Amino acid sequence: MDEFAFRPTHVAPPTGMATWAAPDPARPSARLDPLLPLRLITGQGDWAQVLCANGWTTWVDGRLLVALPQPPPAAGGPPARTADPRPALAEAEAALTRYRALLEDLAVGVLDLESFRERARGLRIGLVADGEELWVFDPVHDRWCYCDGLQLQTYAATDRPSPQPALSPPQAPAPGPAPASPTPSVRSPYAPTRTGEP
Repeated sequence: MDEFAFRPTHVAPPTGMATWAAPDPARPSARLDPLLPLRLITGQGDWAQVLCANGWTTWVDGRLLVALPQPPPAAGGPPARTADPRPALAEAEAALTRYRALLEDLAVGVLDLESFRERARGLRIGLVADGEELWVFDPVHDRWCYCDGLQLQTYAATDRPSPQPALSPPQAPAPGPAPASPTPSVRSPYAPTRTGEP
């Protein structure tokens, strides 16, 4: 299985390119670096929605995109074993069940808000299903995986260690609110340069 499953279909032109938050010239956004690898998601007239390697999506003038040749699949060896998405789905289902039980205990007064926060700390769930496509968060490896119905591949991984969820009640809740989890930064060899950033 690929360690990072981003496969570009295009690159930005050698002079870089403007982006927009929506296919609307009145909503400008950041500027993309020259030759930044991109994956075409969809088109709407001359507009193209693209995905950058760090997971950021934006709209560009599709007429300016430079298409990359797609290499044929590697030959010679046996086909790679396809990862099974079912264990990741089972883990997401189990985590959602734990979270729902905590919410129910909070709603009926079995848990107070501080105990709820303590018991939910470190519990991370992520799942998006859109037709045959699936994005599921793998908390064991702290990464997002993508499944097209045929195979499961790493889509993006984070730099920080994965916290372990509290599975048993805490001995004594710590005073004060629970600290917020840091926002994960996505590892990527490419990141769009945003206007005004160094």
